[in-house]
Amino acid sequence: MPTLSPSAQKIQNLLIELGYSYSVIEHAESTRTAQEAADRAGCELGQIVKSLIFRGKSSGKPILVLTSGPNRANEKLVSEYAGEPIGKADADFVRAVTGFAIGGVPPIGHAQQMETYIDESFLQYETVWAAAGTPNAIFELKTSDLQKMTSGRVVSIT
Repeated sequence: MPTLSPSAQKIQNLLIELGYSYSVIEHAESTRTAQEAADRAGCELGQIVKSLIFRGKSSGKPILVLTSGPNRANEKLVSEYAGEPIGKADADFVRAVTGFAIGGVPPIGHAQQMETYIDESFLQYETVWAAAGTPNAIFELKTSDLQKMTSGRVVSIT
């Protein structure tokens, strides 16, 4: 098994710690975009988990939205769930609250705990693929485990 980069290894170790037997796969090519990740994984675009970080405009708290590859998060809906207006987080905020750079943010293993919302579109798939800490590392997991491992709330995102 090839050696993983430190960020991808961190996610692999966390998966094992949490009791999951999923394997992080690090590609030579980018998985930064949902389409690139789907191409590398050989799956449908809808099976790609995009980890989007928003920031509460009044509280400043981080909010994680896990949305399906082709979908865009409806910020008005997410604001309603969060109970306050939200804004997009900049790269520095994302790195500070997650410990990862944009393009490789996994759904787990963040530097800070955060409120998490999961796109109900994932429910049509048995498995999904998520980023694993770098812009070219991903792992496949059961859709039901995505909710378990993130304690996220399954909602309509679009």
